[in-house]
Amino acid sequence: MPENPAVSRRLLLGGALATGAVAVGAGTAQAKPADSGTALPAPAPRRGRGQKSMIGVPYDVHEAVRVGVIGIGNRGSGMGEGWAAVPGCRVTAVCDIRENRAKGLADRLVAQGEPRPAEYGGSAKAYAQMLKRDDIDLVYIATPWQFHYRQGRDALLAGKHVVVELPIATELDELWELVDVSERTRRHLMLAENCSYGRNELAMLRMAHQGLFGDITNGHGGYLHDLREMLFSDTYYTDAWRRLWHTRSTASFYAMHGLAPIAAAMDINRGDRMTVLRATATEPKALADYRERFVSRSHPSWKETYVNGDLVTCLIDTAKGRVIRAEHDVSSPRPYSRINSLAGSRGIFEDYAGTSTTGGRIYVEPDHSGHAWRDFDTYRKEFDHWLWRKIGDDAENNGGHGGMDYVMQWRTVQLMRAGLVPDIDVYDSASWCSPVPLSVASLAAGGRPVQVPDFTRGSWMNPRPGLDSRETDMPPVA
Repeated sequence: MPENPAVSRRLLLGGALATGAVAVGAGTAQAKPADSGTALPAPAPRRGRGQKSMIGVPYDVHEAVRVGVIGIGNRGSGMGEGWAAVPGCRVTAVCDIRENRAKGLADRLVAQGEPRPAEYGGSAKAYAQMLKRDDIDLVYIATPWQFHYRQGRDALLAGKHVVVELPIATELDELWELVDVSERTRRHLMLAENCSYGRNELAMLRMAHQGLFGDITNGHGGYLHDLREMLFSDTYYTDAWRRLWHTRSTASFYAMHGLAPIAAAMDINRGDRMTVLRATATEPKALADYRERFVSRSHPSWKETYVNGDLVTCLIDTAKGRVIRAEHDVSSPRPYSRINSLAGSRGIFEDYAGTSTTGGRIYVEPDHSGHAWRDFDTYRKEFDHWLWRKIGDDAENNGGHGGMDYVMQWRTVQLMRAGLVPDIDVYDSASWCSPVPLSVASLAAGGRPVQVPDFTRGSWMNPRPGLDSRETDMPPVA
């Protein structure tokens, strides 16, 4: 974990486009077979020797789940304590390039009555030493984005299952490599997409699967969060790592929080798939404007030039003719929203509308008429996911982000202890993160469409369970 890592010029100068891995333009991404409304899929690389699909592969049964944490900043610190709060889970090792952070988390866990985890730190290679331990079943990674791919890959190669914060990788070849390594090692890698476990998102998912919206035609999700104050803070993002990405890349960095729940409701990789992406971006104005008004001229940010558009929008087509709009904006003054909207032939749900205690509004036939929205409250109670019915109180008491962090962690531990198939697999994770490099490729080509890879290598056509899961119990702790 070097302090100032070199970031590949591909993300700034064309990302996956520069690698030749993404086809662009009328002769490729827009090429269509006769009588078809969808673009030809980008060719998937062949599986190597010893590779097999991880779809439908359950975890081995773990009596207890032993977790190693890499990265103990704002996110990793809280999540490290969250893992320890789940029944049958223990944090056995913690690692950060800054040794005091590893010690701080270990001290807090001991104060909470947990066994003291082993501590690693002091160098960029410390995590590799931690991965040699034989008392780690699951590695949780919460380092800056530029480290996720290598650390996730190394954890898989060390024989561990992996949960990686967003995104799992920032370049297309890296996403493919994580898929391939997961298939070779027979270990699962999962994007830590906590928003997929949000209460409204899971209720929306169940409503969609039970046909309340009719035939789903479109969805809208994203990450709209005014981070200007935190981006210019000298302490919140260590070494300004997140702000520096705005000087390096034109990508849609973080739309997965809104994209993933919409993709799940549309059964992406489970009967449908994303086929084509087109990106647009506004001019990068807001960060420079904020700096001009609020940041001292002695601050190091005055040496920076911002290239990432304030609002990056991706329009994504699916094989079934649906359209997803995914947005990213952390530079503009605006209230927080993940948008979270789903529409079909019989109705629509919109979150973050402020019309009810649950934050959402709904219009579905035949319940509603007269062109008037209704509160989402009653529908959420009816379609509440079993996870929230079972552990909602614990989640609200133990987890951040309204409890969704704890629900994700509890469910991951339950899946491993019970020997079940993951709700979110490496194919979902790669697909949801692919707009990072694909948006760069499209923008570099003037907003022209680029093909979305099929990370499942054809298995997307087969319906299978996902986040809309069957209720199961947490195995009792011995």
